Amino acid sequence: MQKIAERPLRLPRIFATIGIESFMREHRKKRKRKEALSMNDELTAQDIQKMQAELDDRRLRLMPELIEEVKRTRAFGDLSENFEYKAAKQAQNRNRSRIRYLERMIKSAHVIEDKAGADEVGLFDKVELLFEDDEDTETVQVVTTVRCDPLSGRISCKAPLGKALLGRKAGDEVSVTTEEGGSYTVRIKSITKEEDNGDGPIL
Repeated sequence: MQKIAERPLRLPRIFATIGIESFMREHRKKRKRKEALSMNDELTAQDIQKMQAELDDRRLRLMPELIEEVKRTRAFGDLSENFEYKAAKQAQNRNRSRIRYLERMIKSAHVIEDKAGADEVGLFDKVELLFEDDEDTETVQVVTTVRCDPLSGRISCKAPLGKALLGRKAGDEVSVTTEEGGSYTVRIKSITKEEDNGDGPIL
């Protein structure tokens, strides 16, 4: 984000509003969610396409490579002190875990489309915000849960701010209630309509 890039020495204003502790809790919840038996995330067709591409790569390219690496390092000798073998097994297990996660996400995802009006905040739109408590301006992009990254200005549509912004228009004052029960107000200065160009890694 242009606004963020101009101020590399301080955290984005939006990161401060959600709080470091809140962000870390959300990050830990997402990691746990990867192993959840039921996901049912609301995702776009682009999200699923990106996950399928990663899944195919992990199955067809990475998995055979890791199997060969485990075989190669097993031949080094005593497994109790064979750190190369342990590292290879860990990489293999991480890959298997990621494959299971992607399979479950694709299977259980609820595909959504952006139905926002031409003058309303919708998925993947960039929104210039004025934080009224300190007159600070920040630009964020509202994205799906698997594409969010607050440090890069990408805010989940399921996060308090993302939910509050969807469907609103330029000039609107929006009250946001945080997960901790606090609140703050932002005013929408402008909306830049964007298409889902596939930017941002899948979490």
